[in-house]
Amino acid sequence: EDTVRIVSNYADIIAMRHPLEGAPRVATKRTLVPIINAGDGGHAHPTQTLADLLTIYREKGKLGDITIGLCGDLKFGRTVHSLIKAMCRYKNVKFVLIAPKELQVPDYIISDVLIPSGAEYVQVESLEDVMSTLDVLYMTRIQRERFFSEEEYLKHKDAYILDLKKLDNAKKDLTIMHPLPRVNEISTDVDDDPRAKYFEQALNGKYIRMALIMTLLKWGGNLEY
Repeated sequence: EDTVRIVSNYADIIAMRHPLEGAPRVATKRTLVPIINAGDGGHAHPTQTLADLLTIYREKGKLGDITIGLCGDLKFGRTVHSLIKAMCRYKNVKFVLIAPKELQVPDYIISDVLIPSGAEYVQVESLEDVMSTLDVLYMTRIQRERFFSEEEYLKHKDAYILDLKKLDNAKKDLTIMHPLPRVNEISTDVDDDPRAKYFEQALNGKYIRMALIMTLLKWGGNLEY
């Protein structure tokens, strides 16, 4: 809290990335300037989600009537949690949650987000079995820092690796996304496939954050975004 109070004397905006869930919310109680949540622990990553929404809209021309597969660490992946919350606002979005049983989305995402929204969802462990049904594939890395032991991390780190072979049955207009950085969950031979859009996604992140900063500089106020 002291750091936020001091920094807000010198800055017009604070972008906060913090390992503890809820830290940006606490910061809003002590700041004199807007706080941008750049990720708080395993909770949320709202600006990444804005970049994700922009990417999906640019590639598909819409945010509804799509099937999106979320693959990898869905338990600790804050980008996934935020994207599910956002996409539930649109009509006819089906979620395919692809992860080992130990890394499926937290129960609260099911009970507090998916079920109340009425969105259709399935939980599976095999990426290959559902590949042909997906309009968007959102890959995530297995995050070493989220595991309580090295043994658990090593058990899951190579659970899903996307390569060209796995794309044989994918739709021709599939959009492949990843919040980056990747480890080895997307083979580099996928980078030249026209369906790979994760570098464009990163560029969209720059644009959307520029827009957010300009909006906050115009509005001002003690707010969290």
